[in-house]
Amino acid sequence: MMIAGVDEAGRGPLVGSVVAAAVILDPDRPIMGLNDSKKLSEKKREQLFVEIQEKALAWSIAEATHEEIDQLNILQATFLAMCRAVNHLSVVPNKVRVDGNQKIKNLDIDCEAVIGGDALHAEISAASILAKVYRDRQMVVLDQAYPMYGFAKHKGYPTKAHLLAIEEYGVLREHRTSYGPIKKRIASVR
Repeated sequence: MMIAGVDEAGRGPLVGSVVAAAVILDPDRPIMGLNDSKKLSEKKREQLFVEIQEKALAWSIAEATHEEIDQLNILQATFLAMCRAVNHLSVVPNKVRVDGNQKIKNLDIDCEAVIGGDALHAEISAASILAKVYRDRQMVVLDQAYPMYGFAKHKGYPTKAHLLAIEEYGVLREHRTSYGPIKKRIASVR
């Protein structure tokens, strides 16, 4: 049975896309060290990112933009990114396992939601790693364009440093305008 693991990265940040990944692992090519991406060092995630892409039967990374997040809401945008990731797999899975407590909406494949799945199922762990590394790399690129915001460090999360940068330098077009701190900042300068 072909099972695709699906996970996302970037629901909580104030900036950028939400990224989802789908992975179908090859049972004949095991990958050692898979785990919830948050429990791995950045160096280990980067190593596994390459190994997953080399050894998986199929993998896909997709996203929903900050505009789509503002238009749909973060939950619906996350489902959209997850659907895109599954639909772009080069192999059609028989089943999808998604990390979390909700099945992916609008998916025509049998779907199972698994709370803590990124620590329980290798295919979800692999998806977790692909999504996190990809999104973290996006934040490094954004940091190069806007170094005063510190995106390489906080990855867009609402840290004290990020909130202070927004106060000092303003809202970027990449910020999610539907999120409270960004909405508040926009309202304060009107």
